[in-house]
Amino acid sequence: TPVPKIDGRAFVTGEHKYTYDMSVPGMMVGKVLRPPAFNATLTAFDSSEAEKIPGVVVTRDNNFAGVAAPDERTAMLAIRKLQAKWDAPPQPSEAQLFDYLRQNAAHGEPSGSGDGGRNAQHVKGDVAAASQSADKKLSQTYTIAYIAHCPLEPRAAVAEWQGDKVTVWTGSQRPFGIQQELSEAFRIPLENARVIIPDTGSAYGGKHTGDAAVEAARLAKAAGKPVKLNWTREEELTWAYFRPAGVIDVKSAAKSDGTLVAWEFDNYNSGASAIAPPYNIANQRVEFHTSKSPLRQGSYRGLAATANHFARESHMDEMAHELGMDPLEFRLKNISDPRLREVLTAAAEKFGWGKEKPTPERGFGLACGFEKGSWFGCCAEVAIERGGQVRVTRVAQAFDCGAVVNPNGLRNQVAGAVMQGVGGALFEAIHFDNGKILNPHFMDYRLPRFTDMPQIEVVLVDRKDQPSAGAGETPIMGIAPATGNAIFAAIGIRLKSLPMVPDGLKAKA
Repeated sequence: TPVPKIDGRAFVTGEHKYTYDMSVPGMMVGKVLRPPAFNATLTAFDSSEAEKIPGVVVTRDNNFAGVAAPDERTAMLAIRKLQAKWDAPPQPSEAQLFDYLRQNAAHGEPSGSGDGGRNAQHVKGDVAAASQSADKKLSQTYTIAYIAHCPLEPRAAVAEWQGDKVTVWTGSQRPFGIQQELSEAFRIPLENARVIIPDTGSAYGGKHTGDAAVEAARLAKAAGKPVKLNWTREEELTWAYFRPAGVIDVKSAAKSDGTLVAWEFDNYNSGASAIAPPYNIANQRVEFHTSKSPLRQGSYRGLAATANHFARESHMDEMAHELGMDPLEFRLKNISDPRLREVLTAAAEKFGWGKEKPTPERGFGLACGFEKGSWFGCCAEVAIERGGQVRVTRVAQAFDCGAVVNPNGLRNQVAGAVMQGVGGALFEAIHFDNGKILNPHFMDYRLPRFTDMPQIEVVLVDRKDQPSAGAGETPIMGIAPATGNAIFAAIGIRLKSLPMVPDGLKAKA
């Protein structure tokens, strides 16, 4: 039954309160001195000028330095007065990223990708023999850029000490993880660290760590008073972690009638989520390879499933083209899972798949998949506009996560995930060089805008006989490959890197 959001009006009007809005008696404002590059060492530090400012407290602990002040303006002034020298080692840059990930692939080490696992390998049948006897073979590589979570509220925390006990208010998805971080940072018993979670201001997997909480607690301990630390947008886009970048190699083989007979899939760095194909393939080798990451990385909505679906569903379209088959027909020929078949056909029916032919100005694409107990089918229409800009104009997505509890809430989740996925599909990317982020502001980091919003039709497949699964992540996974497949249908260019058109199609010429 549709149920409206109880506090929806407060969210829309700005009345709702977050950590950023908090205030406690006697509270000071904190600021942290940030290095000019990642992995930098603080080699010289002079705080004498900052300490002359009334009410300012300066603290330094190894590579951490910061100030607490009576107000925001004074804190900013004090930070600028600090004299510091940093030593940063040479670091990989964006231009070397994908070669670096291959060259630094490890085996059996924790992934650091947010998937929480180690290298994963799945082998079935005899891939080499099946490929040798196949009628069509295809080998392609797909790449995925780092992207940022971009929550409405950057990281923020308020910390207060009472003796050897600390209380921290901070927006987070992992309060007990932050409690552990505080315990370890200050060498206090776990029960001496209390973590209170106000509403988080969105996270998308980006607020698992307690960076702001530990920093605020350091400053509060030095000041002897409560300290509030609000990260700026530049800090959020620089010092938070990112969705992992990745390189994915895919090899496939099929009979002339469209039957897939062999599949090889190697993912470097981005993660193992949804790495197994949902198709009937008798012979397959699927492997996730961990790697060293030049940038800090971690969980993002859907984990690596978005990357793996992009590579797999793009490749499926390429193979369909090689075989001269309709992409929908090709997929259905290789799917026996009834729930996957149903969402794919439901999306295609709602979209009107096959009723219009693509033109150089309009293209149509589709994708499907499964992850976290949910199935989706996604169809997308793109417009190729004058000047080479690409816009997603229409999306039909069918979604099955078991029994539907609140259909309006579920439709909102699906539509919101699709809209967020448009950014990573078309233009979102973190740019970096030698340990420095080059686009740490929304002026330079392109997010979806109201003008990017397509018409979105959501088809809910309600299965009252099945338990309900969550819908916060899986709906994001289909829009990137469906969009890439639509672009190919329109102009015959296969885009194999996310984001696909950060500078428009002219840059691909």
